[in-house]
Amino acid sequence: MARLLTDPRGRAKVYRPMAPGARAAALEAFLEAYQTGEFFEAHELLEPAWMGSPDASERELLQGLIKLAAAFVHADRGNPAGIVKNLRGARDRLAGAAPGEARVDVPATIAAIDDRLARLAAGATHVDTIPLRLGTVR
Repeated sequence: MARLLTDPRGRAKVYRPMAPGARAAALEAFLEAYQTGEFFEAHELLEPAWMGSPDASERELLQGLIKLAAAFVHADRGNPAGIVKNLRGARDRLAGAAPGEARVDVPATIAAIDDRLARLAAGATHVDTIPLRLGTVR
């Protein structure tokens, strides 16, 4: 059954409970799809985990990763404005994730996002994808 949670920005978000093990499996599936360039699929795989976490920090992390994948969906479509919008959103959400166990090196990902945003601000119309470094703790 869906209910609403309030995110750190004060907005109501749908919450459909998902067990921790299922959320972890969704993250692993996301990482596999993302690393093979299946960005739309990665986004879709992680969305239920984002909506299924009761923890605000975990939701920030997962939504940040979803927005990161969405940025590269827009890159594949040749939409620089969509890349920028989603990279900014990814950065904001990843920065809001609390320290702790994360399968993704969050500080390195934020640094890579900043690099891509700077390139786009300098006139680039396309940027390389951001490889996700795994197995570290933020």
